[in-house]
Amino acid sequence: MPAIVLVGAQWGDEGKGKATDLMGEDVDYVVKFNGGNNAGHTVVIEGEDGQREKYALHLLPSGILTPSVTPVIGNGVVVDLEVLFQELDGLEARGVDTSKLLISANAHVIAPYNRTLDKVTERFLGKRKIGTTGRGIGPTYADKMNRVGIRIQDIFDEGILRQKVEAALAFKNQVLVKIYNTRAAEVDRVVEELLSYADRLRPMVADTALELEKALNDDKNVLLEAGQATLLDVDHGTYPFVTSSSATAGGACTGSGIPPTRVSRVIAILKAYTTRVGEGPFPTELFDDFGEHLRKVGAEYGTTTGRPRRCGWLDVVIGRYATRINGVTDFVITKLDVLTGLETVPICVAYDVDGVRHDEMPVDQSDFHHATPIYEELPGWWEDISGARTFEELPENAQKYVLRVEELIGARVSAIGVGPGRHEIIERHPLI
Repeated sequence: MPAIVLVGAQWGDEGKGKATDLMGEDVDYVVKFNGGNNAGHTVVIEGEDGQREKYALHLLPSGILTPSVTPVIGNGVVVDLEVLFQELDGLEARGVDTSKLLISANAHVIAPYNRTLDKVTERFLGKRKIGTTGRGIGPTYADKMNRVGIRIQDIFDEGILRQKVEAALAFKNQVLVKIYNTRAAEVDRVVEELLSYADRLRPMVADTALELEKALNDDKNVLLEAGQATLLDVDHGTYPFVTSSSATAGGACTGSGIPPTRVSRVIAILKAYTTRVGEGPFPTELFDDFGEHLRKVGAEYGTTTGRPRRCGWLDVVIGRYATRINGVTDFVITKLDVLTGLETVPICVAYDVDGVRHDEMPVDQSDFHHATPIYEELPGWWEDISGARTFEELPENAQKYVLRVEELIGARVSAIGVGPGRHEIIERHPLI
């Protein structure tokens, strides 16, 4: 059975958790293949009593909320063990069975000193800061590339663990003390903290690449779920205002151990407008009442940080870019309901850069930074769309909006989110 990749098409927070949850009943494995607890998925589930429950997941794959799914943290993820067990304890306290979770032995561990380095570096950069979450993600990936990282499997060998911590701190303590005027990290304390998780961690650890290979050979459905999104990818995003991992479809293979020949579909999530958290260029960003309207109605505050998100109109230039970079076969448009009540709904169809029209993403980051959006305005709608379950039940102008977006981004729109609940979605074409 081929694997399916799920990615974000913008700067994150598009609603990947909702899409994963929609497919949950037809999926056997959900694999998180990149990132760490620097991003979150919010999933709203309606119980048998009609009450809605909201789950905020930061490190765990959103498939963990579906009992039939085996959730997997792949080798491309960086793991904060304290956060991992806090999330597991929180879910278990709410009656969620987390016993099927598998974690790659090759995933890297976020050490306490990496969290410290992340925070002090951002403070040191001042106005030049990247806008990280301060959770140690970037420094941990840097350790991985510098070959001084700590992997999950190292937690089970105290001798190797101590050697690696000592080697890392021999340099990092010089930086902390002499450059940032911060206290040095203690080897014993770091080793003791990491070892404290070993016993609980051990049953979860596996050769997940082998497990996924067997699953695919047994005709199981495997969904590869990205953290962050295309424009935050370290290679293909708006560098340097990006994350430290590969959040595009190509990263799904390296971050899971599944070869590209096993991937058959790439589903991208596109919010009906655009948001961004942190620093960096954002051509359609709104600083007026419309921006505040989108933030308020869309509840645009970070799942992980609580930071208010920057809001703007839909940008199909980056939508087309996401289609090309990821090889998108299907789009899911989320939060279409947030646009209800607007007289007109603008779509950015191109950029103006110093009098030159750009229909595709400018290759020069300075051009992108100075891009002015060229808008096409579509008529809005006033009807409540949260009860629609077929495309034909949407108001005519909402249908026209979706069809125009589909035409502009170059791939079919297979599903449309019309509300926050797990069932408030229209499936035009089967996602699996």
